[in-house]
Amino acid sequence: MKISDNVQQIRLRIEKACARTGRNIKSVNLIAVSKTHSVEKIKEAYKSGLKKFGENRVQEAREKYSALKQLPLEWHLIGHLQKNKVKYAVEIFDYIHSIDSIELAEKIEKRLEQTGKNLKGFIEVKLSPEETKHGVRENNLHSLARFCHGLKHLKIIGLMTVPPYFEDVEMVRPYFIKLRKLKDRLNKDIFNGKLTELSMGMTHDFEVAIEEGATYVRIGTGIFGERNYHGD
Repeated sequence: MKISDNVQQIRLRIEKACARTGRNIKSVNLIAVSKTHSVEKIKEAYKSGLKKFGENRVQEAREKYSALKQLPLEWHLIGHLQKNKVKYAVEIFDYIHSIDSIELAEKIEKRLEQTGKNLKGFIEVKLSPEETKHGVRENNLHSLARFCHGLKHLKIIGLMTVPPYFEDVEMVRPYFIKLRKLKDRLNKDIFNGKLTELSMGMTHDFEVAIEEGATYVRIGTGIFGERNYHGD
């Protein structure tokens, strides 16, 4: 199937998931996860009406950003951000979904101050025991949130998580419910209702995520097809 057909299918599924829970389709932002995919494929997705693109690696994103500067794209960093890459990440990205420590948030804020730029961010929460998953653990979430709440240039707008993969998507639902409840608690304790976004749900489980309140879904395979990891 062509990318345009895939985008149409994903939008239809988003619409149905919203209808099941009485949500407005406009409350769900679709991020096309373009990691490992070519500039040509991103252009094709853009022609299909997509403007938000998600990348995992700063170096790969830099090359694409440079090649696609003429297009009005919104870039989202959805992968783990190493502190030594903050300088470049701040140049490229409009949103960072993977803020997981006070040290990282502080470094981003300092760099933003130097450049005079503002940036929106998500605190990534580790709800899975898997070692490969990143994010702040629940017991450290409040201290990170309090620190971030006081920042001037980095504006935290929500929470993000990557749950474990289950064949049965219903097994993922508790993770999405948990993240929503954590957002509600932080709103009550710290953010006074200003924490509005939930970045959760990928190709396999985004409909369940939408049913549980996702406002940003990150779709790669569903839009671009299987990834080519050759040489990655």
